[in-house]
Amino acid sequence: MAKVNKLFSDELNVANIGIENFTLTLKDQKVNTVHIDWRPPAGGDAALAKVLDILADDRVEKANKEAFDRINDSEPMLVDVVYAKDVLPDMKKNTIGHAGPRLAWDEMCGPLQGAILGAIVYEGLADSLEEAEKLVLNDEIDFRSNHSLGAVGPMTGMITYSMPLWKVENKTFNNTAYTTLNEGLGKVMRFGANGPDVIEKLKWLEKEFAPVMKAALKSTGPISLKVIMAKALAMGDEMHQRNNGATSMMVRELMPHVVKTQQDNPELHKITEFLTGNDQFFLNLAMVAGKAIMDAVSNIEYSTVVTAMSRNGTNFGIRISGMGDEWFEAPVNQPEGLFFPGFTAEDANPDIGDSTIVETVGVGGFAMGSAPAVVRFVGAASVDQAFQYSKDMQLITVGLSPTLIIPTMNFTGTATGIDARKVVETGILPVINTGMAHKKPGIGQVGAGIVHPPAACFEKAIKALGETLK
Repeated sequence: MAKVNKLFSDELNVANIGIENFTLTLKDQKVNTVHIDWRPPAGGDAALAKVLDILADDRVEKANKEAFDRINDSEPMLVDVVYAKDVLPDMKKNTIGHAGPRLAWDEMCGPLQGAILGAIVYEGLADSLEEAEKLVLNDEIDFRSNHSLGAVGPMTGMITYSMPLWKVENKTFNNTAYTTLNEGLGKVMRFGANGPDVIEKLKWLEKEFAPVMKAALKSTGPISLKVIMAKALAMGDEMHQRNNGATSMMVRELMPHVVKTQQDNPELHKITEFLTGNDQFFLNLAMVAGKAIMDAVSNIEYSTVVTAMSRNGTNFGIRISGMGDEWFEAPVNQPEGLFFPGFTAEDANPDIGDSTIVETVGVGGFAMGSAPAVVRFVGAASVDQAFQYSKDMQLITVGLSPTLIIPTMNFTGTATGIDARKVVETGILPVINTGMAHKKPGIGQVGAGIVHPPAACFEKAIKALGETLK
């Protein structure tokens, strides 16, 4: 009893573990207290905690260190413009690559279906959207996941037989990746639009713009995308929703050679206007740089590093290095953000696109602290919240990039190499900056926002890898 009385009479110094409200209550009573931010691993899920114990293995740590080193050692170089029919595996006239894991027509969302119908018309396989749909329903279209083709595409991610592609080589590891040329913002195929003006623009990119880019690149020689990305972080970009700095630098690289090689081209003025007026021009290049980097990280035995995140508007899928090309999927989430005038959350489709590849290398949402200007566009609460997002991502990654630096955060490297174990253990999900498409086909972009992957993807991935270590 004396000890109890002494407890209540002496000055208390309390360390609180768990629920923070207890700390706040003690502070209200002027009690000296500190809060220890601890929670049971995997949210207290005993089965997942057991998997985490299995994966607390030196082999996993060594594999993740190798994955992290490969990410940082990679040198993605822009080398050429090519055509899908010439470089992608088994590409036929009726082949259509789309974003995210592969899925059947009746599982696809509105903008993905709309983009596919427009792509069929673009390829000349049908004269109308109605005829295009008949081809789909007769199983005459071969659907592929872009990642299975060694490529990526934003939003709906359309890649078809005739489309021009940027070619990027990872000089360190001798692997190659491809992506489409960015169409610009608004009513474009990547957001599900499919009208005659959309098709006309794609044909212009194919016939007029792509050959000019090819000639310019032949004149410039290979361009280091990693260098441009590093510089762009210092210019306020995060490379997913804000590419102003990166686009400006890419235009500066290309334009002297465009002028040099196209002096007699009657389209030169139009080409210049498109290059200088498309703030998202570099987005696809950031994506293909990410693809070239992360493909070099795939198939490291035991590694829990995420090598791809992608969504098809229905499901969100991830790949982890130790499980190769296998997708781990769960229903995709709805982004939260800001909408263009006349649109609301009711109009928006769930999350879609291959562009989440940029977050796997540590930019996009992971580098939001570098891009204060993007905060209001994606609906983040404040610049402080953007900094916090970048700090939180450090808790679920292998380490900090030595080359992709955030000057606004005291020159801290971006959080790089998502560790699926840490996502499950902490409950902290990757943060993604994203555009939003209208849920109905043919309309296009309606806004931009922030989204997180479903936790189930990461849980499935570590369970599968855990089985290999038993």
